[in-house]
Amino acid sequence: MRAQIYLASQSPRRQELLQQLGVSFELLLPEPSEDAEALEVRLGQEPAKTYVRRVCLLKTQAALQRLQRQQKVMRPVLCADTTVAMGNTLLGKPENVEQAAQMLHSLSGKTHRVLTAVAVATAEDCACLISVSQVSFMELSENDIQAYIASGEPFGKAGAYGIQGRAGAFIRHLSGSYSGVMGLPLYETRCLLQKTGLMI
Repeated sequence: MRAQIYLASQSPRRQELLQQLGVSFELLLPEPSEDAEALEVRLGQEPAKTYVRRVCLLKTQAALQRLQRQQKVMRPVLCADTTVAMGNTLLGKPENVEQAAQMLHSLSGKTHRVLTAVAVATAEDCACLISVSQVSFMELSENDIQAYIASGEPFGKAGAYGIQGRAGAFIRHLSGSYSGVMGLPLYETRCLLQKTGLMI
């Protein structure tokens, strides 16, 4: 089946969720020369919603430029970005064990927000929607935290956890979008794809 869109994300979770929608896609990943990390730098104390939208749109713009450079067939491009917010503090991906432990301690016994922005762009237009979820963690013991870090799951994930893995057992309440916390809110994604005529 011919790809309907380009997915500009390395996340296996986003790939799984798109497949769940029945959307066929081709990956459009950053080239070695691109500084993808630089796009995720926060500007001052910008609010989480402003940050996640801006980063998602920057990633979308970079993906469209990549598409042009590679002279690929034009199709809609889908990008997403997820951030975890505790108040005005944004928790990105932990770089080491110490950072992962620090993040998990800060989430323990508290409620945080997970914001995922998703954008779909064509040659003529770009639309972006944001999913915001409230996630409440149980109190985590030191053993819980160390065992979870030892599993390797916290790395490469905003907030040092993945809801679809072992950390799903830490969540005592979720208000919002499970798929949004995973990294691609299916409702918002469907709405955007409907606009492009790819979904009924």
